[in-house]
Amino acid sequence: MPRVLLAALALCLAAGAAADDPADVVRTAEPAPKAAAKPPAKPAAKKPVAKAPVKPTWAELTAEQQQILSPLKDDWANLEVERRKKWIGIAKRYPKMKPEEQARVQRRMQAWTKLTPEQRRQARESYKNMAKMPPDKRGDRRQQWADYQSLTPQERIELEQQEKKKR
Repeated sequence: MPRVLLAALALCLAAGAAADDPADVVRTAEPAPKAAAKPPAKPAAKKPVAKAPVKPTWAELTAEQQQILSPLKDDWANLEVERRKKWIGIAKRYPKMKPEEQARVQRRMQAWTKLTPEQRRQARESYKNMAKMPPDKRGDRRQQWADYQSLTPQERIELEQQEKKKR
């Protein structure tokens, strides 16, 4: 029974990762504008607005922060201000962490950089949902995830195929 629940959880996560983002769907059913007596005036040409770089830039980080956050270097320019602040906060706490915690942070940063923007969005959403759950349910989910992680790659494939047949 736990494997079935675990499989369902894994497939839900996988299906969500593969789903198209509704924001990307082009809406074609917009009502046609009514015929006007005279053509609309052309809008004034807009001047291109130069965006100010989001602060802090990679170059503005201290050498220690750059070293700690090095897995994020290539993505840094694309991160929003809030995300940068969170990573800088982690970098500030990093020196006080135990070596095994530091290694875990580095592994997670490297894994994070390999995710697509959609997978990152889903990970954030899952984290928020998990934080809202009662502690006892969180423990159940963690156990289900641990059970799934203990499956061999072949067992995971078989489980996924079983779930596809059910749909």
